[in-house]
Amino acid sequence: MKLTRKQFGLGMVAAGLGTRTTAQASEVAGQGAAPAAQNVPTTPMAAHQASYFFKNSAFEYVLLTSLGRAYYQAGNVGKVLYLTRQIEDGNFDSAYNAMIAAGDEARIIAEDSLAGGHKESARQALLWAQNHYDCATYFADGTGDATKIVAAWQMMDDCWLKSLPLFEPSIEQVEIPYENTTLRGFYFRGKGSAEKRPLLILVNGSDGSALDMWMMGAAGGTARGYDCLTFDGPGQGYALWKQGMPFRPDFEHVVTPVVDFALTRPDVDPKRIAIQGISQGGYWVPRAVAFEKRIAAAIADPGVTDVSTSWTASLPPPMLALLKAGKKEEFDGYMAKMLDPATKNALAFRMRPYGVTSYFDAFTATMAYRLQDVADKITCPMLITEPANEAFWPGQSQQLYAMLKGPKMMAAFAASDGADLHCEPGGYGLRDLRVFNWLDKVLG
Repeated sequence: MKLTRKQFGLGMVAAGLGTRTTAQASEVAGQGAAPAAQNVPTTPMAAHQASYFFKNSAFEYVLLTSLGRAYYQAGNVGKVLYLTRQIEDGNFDSAYNAMIAAGDEARIIAEDSLAGGHKESARQALLWAQNHYDCATYFADGTGDATKIVAAWQMMDDCWLKSLPLFEPSIEQVEIPYENTTLRGFYFRGKGSAEKRPLLILVNGSDGSALDMWMMGAAGGTARGYDCLTFDGPGQGYALWKQGMPFRPDFEHVVTPVVDFALTRPDVDPKRIAIQGISQGGYWVPRAVAFEKRIAAAIADPGVTDVSTSWTASLPPPMLALLKAGKKEEFDGYMAKMLDPATKNALAFRMRPYGVTSYFDAFTATMAYRLQDVADKITCPMLITEPANEAFWPGQSQQLYAMLKGPKMMAAFAASDGADLHCEPGGYGLRDLRVFNWLDKVLG
């Protein structure tokens, strides 16, 4: 098989993976490849989405997320809006530098507040800093400097750890026994005086932060009397950057030790343990509860039945044929030769947690992340979110719902709710209302 550069470019752009700027697109078009769309979807299968700030939809999504975090005090609306005017659309250096500068500014505010004895001010400013540093991690690979993502993550993590004793009650850092090591976790105490409380275990996505677990579960849960427990599993956060652990598809082997740990705590009601997964956690959580039966209820935001589809949709048909035929050398050769630098950077970000450097190995690895063979084993009640304009796995919430044989409910989020897009970045309040109203009813 011989694939021309034009054929390859047409396939990648049609799939929405091309992320070139206008100048780059013109240059490539002159070489005979297809020009990139100027408002491509956030991910390969997303609908053509509306823009508030940027034509580059990846930039748009990150800034919408940053803005949405203001709901739980992790940002100031005015500051985020100001930053949208400091960032050049599609310029990763511009975005990274703006976010790092904003993070540094907020961190200094936090340090000055703490030095003056202003505990709550320091806590909030540390959340702002984390928000900005976290945003920077999404722009880091696009700068072409592989060290920048580690630097941004470390600054974010430092601010998170400094903020823990400033919460009321303090957030407890815990170590969860896992195989021959431990997983770093955090325990959030819910309000109320009950001797035993319901517990919500929070499972992150493929690139989420501890801040995301506060924003998308712990803040809303603790306010409603739930204790919450999160952790960095293989391929996530601390486990990726400090322990070198890659993703694994058989996530029941991660969740079962977490449940074992939770049951050692005297404040946990063993009959009211629930679990929630966001983003790629929408695969990991259903997979885990297919085997771990001590969990009383589960939430998938959104439902994910096949992780690989968000990868393979970006491949032109001839490349997909090479992948299916197992022709690694030829597949990697074409990818290395024909991908533009921006797309290579985007793939580097997505490949890193899988622990591989070969394009073929990364695409192949994702194919193990499927629920088709285990969904019939899920028996606990499950809530599945279905945000409009879901980008990564459109339609899979409905697919998971159809697969489930036990009690189930779908929670749809519309653009008119202000809560559409992957993981509802602009609607945390409404999201929590629907999730916890359901969970209150199921757990009793």
